[in-house]
Order: sequence, then C-alpha cells, then structure tokens
Amino acid sequence: MLVLLLAACNYGGPSLPGSQPSPGTSVAATDTPLPPLPPTPAPLRLWLSPALPESLRQPLTSIGQIGDRAVQLVGSPDEADVRAEPVTDSPAAIWVYAVAAPFPTVQDDLDLESLTALWGGAEGDWTRVIVRPEDAAAVRTRLGPSGYTVWEEVSEQVAGRTWEQTGALAIVPFEKLEPRLKVLALNGQSPIRRDFDSGAYPLAIGFGFSGEAQAVEAVRSAVAWPATNRDPSRLTVLTLTGVTALTRATAWKMDTKGVDYPGALIGDWLREADILHVSNEVAFSESCPKADPAQKSLRFCSQPQQIGLLEGLGVDVVELTGNHVMDWGAEALLYTLDLHRQRSWQDFGGGSNLEDSLQPALFEHNGNRIALLGCNPAGPSSAWATADRPGAAPCDTERLFAEVARLRQQGYLVVFTYQWAESYNPRPGSLQVDGFRAAAAAGASIVSGSQAHQPQAFEFYEGTFIHYGLGNLFFDQMASPAVRQEFIDRHIVYDGRHLSTELLTAYLEDFSQPRPMTIEERAAFLEAVLTASGW
Repeated sequence: MLVLLLAACNYGGPSLPGSQPSPGTSVAATDTPLPPLPPTPAPLRLWLSPALPESLRQPLTSIGQIGDRAVQLVGSPDEADVRAEPVTDSPAAIWVYAVAAPFPTVQDDLDLESLTALWGGAEGDWTRVIVRPEDAAAVRTRLGPSGYTVWEEVSEQVAGRTWEQTGALAIVPFEKLEPRLKVLALNGQSPIRRDFDSGAYPLAIGFGFSGEAQAVEAVRSAVAWPATNRDPSRLTVLTLTGVTALTRATAWKMDTKGVDYPGALIGDWLREADILHVSNEVAFSESCPKADPAQKSLRFCSQPQQIGLLEGLGVDVVELTGNHVMDWGAEALLYTLDLHRQRSWQDFGGGSNLEDSLQPALFEHNGNRIALLGCNPAGPSSAWATADRPGAAPCDTERLFAEVARLRQQGYLVVFTYQWAESYNPRPGSLQVDGFRAAAAAGASIVSGSQAHQPQAFEFYEGTFIHYGLGNLFFDQMASPAVRQEFIDRHIVYDGRHLSTELLTAYLEDFSQPRPMTIEERAAFLEAVLTASGW
C-alpha cells in the first residue's frame, strides 16, 4: 500500500506522445528573448522668431508631435532644426505693415528713405515711431537697426501714444489698423487701396521656414498658416457721399454736355466702391420740366433720364432723408422708388410709407455685414413719410436706435446718417453734436451728416467715427469756395470691423462737375476742417 501511495503522489497527469525527453538528454529553455526596442527619435527642435506675428506663432505652439518626433521649442536659432522667421525666398505668408499718423494729419504719403532715416534715429518732419515689440522685430528686417526714435508699446496703446506724441508715426499690421489712424502711402503704395501691390510695398514682409530640408517640409505640412493678413476677399470699400440734387444748373449742364458729365472727373473714385452710397434729395418725375439754370423756386425735380448718371457711377444704395424728396409730390417719389427697384438698388431713410422709411438697407459683401439707417430731424413736416404717404423718415430715435442695437448684435457694422438742419458753418452746433453722439452711443460704428452744403468737422466718440457733414456731391452751388469743397468718405471694412477711413476731396466746377483737388487745395481744406474739429 505504501508503494501505491507514493506512486499516486508522483503522478503528473497523462503525457502526450513525444512530450517527454529521451533518457539521457537535457531540457532546453523555452523562453525566446525579446528584440531590443528601437531608439526614440530625437525631438524636432523648432525656433520661433520674435518677429513672428501671433497668427503665425499660435499654430506652431500648438504642435506637439510631427510623425514619430516630438516637437520641442528652443530659445535660440542655433539650437533649432527648423526656424520660423522672416524670409525673402519662398515665403509661406506675406504680412503687410501699414505706416500711419494720427487722423488729423494733412500729409498723405511718405517715402521709404525718410521712414528709414527716422527708424534709424534721425528726426525730421516726424520725431517718433510707435510700434509693438513683435512688429518692431519684423520691421528691423527691412529698415535695419532701430534708433532712439522707435518706441515700443503694447498693442492697445499704439494709436493713443501716436496721438499723444507730437510728430509721431505708427507702424501696425494691416488688420490692427483703426480709424483713429490715417494710413500714409509708402512709396506710392497704400494697403487700404484696391490697387495695392504688395510686391512693390517695402513693408510687405515674408515669413517662412528654414533649416534641415526634411524637417522643414515636415513642419510645412503640419501647420496651416494664413497666406496673408491682408486678404482682398475679406475687404469691403463703403463710400459715403454728400448732397446730390440733379436739378437747376446741374441738370441743365447734363442736358447740354451729357448725362455723365458731372461724374467724369471723379467717377473712378466712386466706381471703385463695393458699396456706393448717394444721398439723392430730388425725386424723378416724367412731368419734370426742362431744367432752368436760373430757376428761382426751391421746388425741385429731376428728369428720368438723369438717373443715368447714378447708373454709370455704380450706385448701390440711395439715401432718401432729403428735405426736397416730396417737392414734386407723392407720385414722383413712388415713381423714384420704382426706378430704384428696377435697378436693384437699395434705399433707406425714406420710403413708400412710414414703416418702409424706417427700414435699414442691408448688405453682405466678402463676409462683412453692413447696415445703413437714417432719418430727417429737420423737416419740413411735409417731407416726412406717414402711415399712408411716402416721404423721408422722421427721427423716431427710440425705434431707430433700438434697431441699431439689434443689428449690431446680429453682427452688422451699422452706419447711421442724418439730414440735420443745414448750417453754413464747419463747426456743428450743440444740438447736432448731441444727436450724432446719441447714434454713436446706440451702437453705430459710423455716423455721417448728409445734409451739409458746406463740409463740417469730424469727431471720434466712444470708438465711433463721426463726420458732421460731407458737403455737396452733385449740386450747383458755386457762391463761395466753402460750398464748392467736397468730401467723399471712403470707409474700409475688414473682417466685420471698421478698419480705416480715407478722405477723398473734390472741388466743384461749372455748376455741376467736381474735380479732384490739387495738392495745395487739399492741404488748405484739410487744415481748415481739422482745425474746426478742435484738433
């Protein structure tokens, strides 16, 4: 029994055929060693130049891995496999920097030699350059080392500092412009103009990658950079004008010299706009008599064929706040509204009845949403629209300002216009100031006076650009230089924001035809109106 018990204790279960070693052989180890792990790839070392704009820097800082290589930011270009920096060959992005002065500046342009000298420390007509540190680093690649004349400020302070320092210029990225700054053309090129050529502009700076070729290609493929900070497909030109009245001597000149005669010398300015506004104060009527240049009556009308002037200039929106819109009666104004519809023009500040007159004109262009509203506080009451009669919009400011706020909340840049009481004074009266500021406080980005026969002053109020009166566009007043002088305000909208305003200036000739001012005329005109603005 003992033998049997010992045999049972040693039993390990059945054995499979061939599973037991042969007598006299040794047992080999069955575990196979694992192959060694491949070495960890060295990190891809990336250096970001201090000149790199934030829109180009941010996508790079968020890359943690490219393929099997970790991305490591390094503090020196000498340590890097790839450098993201200003380059001259094969740039991945072009960044445009604008040269600007405070808005109340008469000078319109600057040459590269003067800017380079100022940048290097030589004072002249200008004494300072205000710039952000990252922008200064970029500009040094074009203008060289900066002198004591260059002051570096954080972004929010550049415009304010430029206004505070006598003789100061600012250099800012195009998309950081604001209306308080007047963009100066540099070597004849201005980034706020449609014909801007970045290839001929000294401060269009390329950014890209340099370093080890394979690593550079890996970074290029991994990052999505914007091609530029000035994308024409995101820019809208809105041009606002003053009084148009195709009547009396202006209409007579059109009858004798051709319907396009008034716009012949400034037409290119107007046609360049994406949205061209006119404030037409006189209705068209088939019963309108032949124009009389010596007409004494102030009851006005326009003959239907004269709308061809506005067609040829590319008008998009017609303001109807004028105090003469009902001179020829309700039928004429309704006929005029129908002419607008036939041409797909929008109108605002007047309409077929009170409700219609208070509606905004709405535009969407290149991703920019723009709304225009306006009203006539001056009267006469016979010109105002009522529930059952066409006319100009009376100033129901409670409703209109609520609409301004609503449209702004919906992402519209709002333009508010007034047909204020006429004043042959460049300085606005206190009531006019209060009215225009109230529209600004309601949320309008631009407030413009369409009533002025004599141009009036400017103001910036709580971030809003206010122009109290632009003067005439097409009207026959020739009694004094003051009523022959004209502003055409060219507003630049980019990414939904009012970026800049360029003041075009004209002088009326021949009772009908504005022409661009000479350099001397423009300088004297700007000086006078900027002084009237308190600047």
